[in-house]
Amino acid sequence: MKHANFGFYRNYFKRLIDFTLSLIAIILLSPLFLIIAVVIKLDSKGPVLFIQERAGLNNSKFRIYKFRTMVNNADRLGSGLRTSKNDVRITKVGNILRKTSLDEIPQLINILKGDMSIVGPRPTVEKVTLQLSKDDLKRHIVRPGITGLAQVNGRQSLNWAEKIKYDLKYVDHLTFLVDFKILIKTILVVFKQDSVHKEEISKEFKNL
Repeated sequence: MKHANFGFYRNYFKRLIDFTLSLIAIILLSPLFLIIAVVIKLDSKGPVLFIQERAGLNNSKFRIYKFRTMVNNADRLGSGLRTSKNDVRITKVGNILRKTSLDEIPQLINILKGDMSIVGPRPTVEKVTLQLSKDDLKRHIVRPGITGLAQVNGRQSLNWAEKIKYDLKYVDHLTFLVDFKILIKTILVVFKQDSVHKEEISKEFKNL
């Protein structure tokens, strides 16, 4: 899989923005990182971070970082990798981290390293990646992101086919303005602490 013939923003400026913003965010949020790490350790046994292999740019493999929100070795218990809103494996602190999306902030390290972008399709596990069609793999010609078009237009209410549709739409219409709109809408979603349903899709996203 090769890079698409993208423009200046996609090829250069987007990465510069990602690097700069992630570096600033890591510095500013370092006290919060420490506080969350301590609270996780006090709440349950196990590591502070959940680390998992995901598919990234051009389907290359990388290790994604998240704050651990479930009991240790949760993937070996219950429904395995599948989780639900009321999953009993989710810890008390983990439930708060998930509702506020604070479990995702260690991915700023992934962005700084170049594994991910701030905005892009969510990275998939290998099992899911292997099930993608050749056309669907187009979502991997850009770096995966912490948030994306699918995440601000439904999140967990979308089925997999709908998420792929939004991912491909994002790849086809990737611009600075689109990234900016997605980032702003993500902030609004986080503060609402609720999913944005398909009926609430903004006009700017409908008209991409």
